[in-house]
Amino acid sequence: MYCSKTGKTVLVTGSSRGIGKAIAIKFAKEGYNVVINCVKNTESLNQTKSEIEKYPVSCLAYVGDMGSYDKAKELFCMIKERFGTLDVLVNNAGISYIGLLTDMTPDDWNKVIATNLTSVYNCCSLAIPDMVRRKSGSIINISSVWGIVGASCEVAYSASKGGVNAFTKALAKELAPSNIRVNAIACGAIDTDMNKFLDAEELQNLKNEIPAGRLGGPEEVADLAYYLAEKNNYLTGQVIGLDGGWI
Repeated sequence: MYCSKTGKTVLVTGSSRGIGKAIAIKFAKEGYNVVINCVKNTESLNQTKSEIEKYPVSCLAYVGDMGSYDKAKELFCMIKERFGTLDVLVNNAGISYIGLLTDMTPDDWNKVIATNLTSVYNCCSLAIPDMVRRKSGSIINISSVWGIVGASCEVAYSASKGGVNAFTKALAKELAPSNIRVNAIACGAIDTDMNKFLDAEELQNLKNEIPAGRLGGPEEVADLAYYLAEKNNYLTGQVIGLDGGWI
């Protein structure tokens, strides 16, 4: 088992693919031990683990829903046993629902809210006590521009991300006296599987709406997440748009 060069550990939820995977690999490159997680895609999670272990760091992979407090608590017990402390928490787990609000069932609504917002509460509530004790830590919530302006036919998703943004600002004020920073990245259109439902014409139309003329890359989100974790101790309580000038 490797010992990371930084001695630090990061947890990235929802990290079997896409943005979460890119963030996990970025932190591994920078010498962090990495804890990765997904709900059910064990094969993809193990692939991410293999890529992380190309670097001289240790990786813990856990399959379980962070929208469940019991599952989150189990993971945090494993983190404490394996690494002792958690330095950075990246709440990335998220799902979308596209359709009219009136077509949503209560189960559909609850699943989106549990995955996108309750998971943030669960992981933060478990991470914070040790961070407060050590007077050190960074929490980064991966949000969306739809949490700022809302999106038609994505009401539940927009509401959950709006909740994440407000959660971020409030918790940052609560934790700043303990030297713990809390920030969010409000992603625009990022080139991940979440956009695979678009056909070629729809994708081009989307790019035409974005002043930068392209989708963002998962690695660009990862770079910003690492910056927020490492590079500025005075930056907290911010919801930072990463959208190519779209919104």
